Amino acid sequence: MQVNLPYDAKVRVASYNVRKCVGLDRRTLPERVLGVISRVEANVVAIQEVDARLGQKTTSIPRELINEHTDMEPVDLAQSEFSLGWHGNAILVRKGTKIIATDQLNLPGFEARGAALVEIEHQGHAMRIVATHLGLLRHNRRQQAQSIVDQLEDREAMPTLVLGDLNEWSRTRGLEALYEKFDVHAPGRSFHSARPVAALDRIAASSELKLTDAGVDQRGDALKASDHLPIWADFTLANSTTTHQLRAAQSRT
Repeated sequence: MQVNLPYDAKVRVASYNVRKCVGLDRRTLPERVLGVISRVEANVVAIQEVDARLGQKTTSIPRELINEHTDMEPVDLAQSEFSLGWHGNAILVRKGTKIIATDQLNLPGFEARGAALVEIEHQGHAMRIVATHLGLLRHNRRQQAQSIVDQLEDREAMPTLVLGDLNEWSRTRGLEALYEKFDVHAPGRSFHSARPVAALDRIAASSELKLTDAGVDQRGDALKASDHLPIWADFTLANSTTTHQLRAAQSRT
């Protein structure tokens, strides 16, 4: 259910491939990464490569450090006590943010890939965030982007952002499905942090979200904390689904 509303709700989101907190100096410093994240001052942060790929898939950012060094908390997406996310994708939200729903999306491809999904209440509006890290092969990225779009079409309509390390050097190739359904923004060159040459990290926004500002953080520790730079974007919401309407719609199903 949709209702016309003024652009009165504002949200800042960010995305950061943290490379398991291993910096360009080869030091593993989760506190440094969390300092970079905190400085961006986002309401929601999508993180990629936060967990080990093998074994118990142990997180590189312990939960207690998130609590100590930021005013954010992780969305409960992990399948074990050792991990923080799903296929290395984690989502942090401001403390006190109301979580409406979460899910883990499986994505096709040669490599094991997935997307983490959370629906939140933000300034009285329902919003959906999908955090992902697409594959290294363009054929797989094309399949994965289409899979995300298909899986979202089966869900309740609400303002939606798909963000993460999309691993695509071309402006649109490999991501056709996202460009057909969303406004896709590349805030700037985010890889490699030592010499940014590619806009691998992007944000896809549904039509209810209006981009007002965006950028790449190239300050201080961001230049060495990972091989990616964090991206951020500010949006305002219009024609948004309020949480009151969402609950009413859900009660009728």
